[in-house]
Amino acid sequence: MKAPRLMFAITLLVLQSAVGLSYAQQNPILLKTIAETEVDAKTAQGGVEKKRIALTKAVPGDEVIYTTTFTNQGSKPAGNISVTNPVPANTTYVDGSAFGDNTEITFSIDGGKTYGTPQTLIIKTPEGRERPARPSDYTHIRWVYRGALAPGLTGKAGFRVVVN
Repeated sequence: MKAPRLMFAITLLVLQSAVGLSYAQQNPILLKTIAETEVDAKTAQGGVEKKRIALTKAVPGDEVIYTTTFTNQGSKPAGNISVTNPVPANTTYVDGSAFGDNTEITFSIDGGKTYGTPQTLIIKTPEGRERPARPSDYTHIRWVYRGALAPGLTGKAGFRVVVN
């Protein structure tokens, strides 16, 4: 008899994005995070291309694409913008999938307390040894926007995970 496959509702995969900026009162930043998946879609020429659609359900093995948009709704350029997303529970970050417009991307392996590039993250094993962190060790991802985001402009940051 086959073991039942667990079904995850999108509500279990919702991210709580955080944003930090130095001029929060004068330059409100609107955050919006969406979860999508890719499907094969036929083109008018009869070929096949990948198309993103809104995610409604995910089962183990599915890949989920999270994209956070950040929009400067203020009247002045907004600087020091950082967006932080947790890697959702019961998922594993897909190595190399993080992207962000004009951003520096760093990762956390300690629940968002500290951040670094993949090359600098070290895990201490129960035996007291050290090893490089793996993408499966990442708990949070942070994007720091370089420069100032002009009024009315939007940036994007995102990543992919696989449902465990």
